[in-house]
Amino acid sequence: MQALIVHLQVLHGLILRETRTRFGVNRLGYLWALLEPIMMIATFAVFYMLFGRLAPLHLGMIPFLTSGFVPFILFRESIFRTSKAIDGNKGLLFYPMVRPLDLVLSRILLEFVTQTVVFAIIMGGDALYRNRFEINNPLDLLVGLCLASGLGGSFGLLFCSLTTFSPTVDRLIGPLLRPMFWISALFYPATSVPAHLQGLLLRNPLVHSIELVRRGWFRDYPSVDVNVEYPTYFILAVLFLALLVERAARRRIQLS
Repeated sequence: MQALIVHLQVLHGLILRETRTRFGVNRLGYLWALLEPIMMIATFAVFYMLFGRLAPLHLGMIPFLTSGFVPFILFRESIFRTSKAIDGNKGLLFYPMVRPLDLVLSRILLEFVTQTVVFAIIMGGDALYRNRFEINNPLDLLVGLCLASGLGGSFGLLFCSLTTFSPTVDRLIGPLLRPMFWISALFYPATSVPAHLQGLLLRNPLVHSIELVRRGWFRDYPSVDVNVEYPTYFILAVLFLALLVERAARRRIQLS
């Protein structure tokens, strides 16, 4: 129990340090976390308006886009932030209580809290504007966000560990993530995809996360056959591989 308490204190200290480093230097630090998804959502909302398109399924443009973009940003930023966790904090590893996994976990938790707050602010602001606040299933909503965080965190840990062997691995993250923007049902419902392509779309675990968030927020959302098990198994498989590489990377860090 004492060891657990010490570990939690270490994580708490690392999260505070990451918060200070990320948001404390620039006055727009906290505001930028909110502005980035708002600008992305506003861009696509303007395109919808210019082409005379309504929100899919008449769900409301802002909440529909937010329910897709925020989980994706959570997934993407978790990969980016955790992949650089060790390189950006090597000095902390001289402390015996701090381990590489602690650095990664602190960034995952900070990103999850940040994007969850962003989601609550945007959705809450839209609900107040429309004077309508309805959450269909809070558990589906929370699970969807957790899965997006888990997917990003597990891939981030894998890239973070591989980067210790070759810095060029870091350059692969951007090209690998770009197709995910278009094939993860961010700005269209999965039900709008032709039936013979839905099975292929659902092989993307992030689609399950986004659809769970939408099913959790919107009432009577016509979700496709999404489930929690598939992305969970996907996370565990990537996490298993990432931990194996991290074990080898830890020895390399200690030797250096």
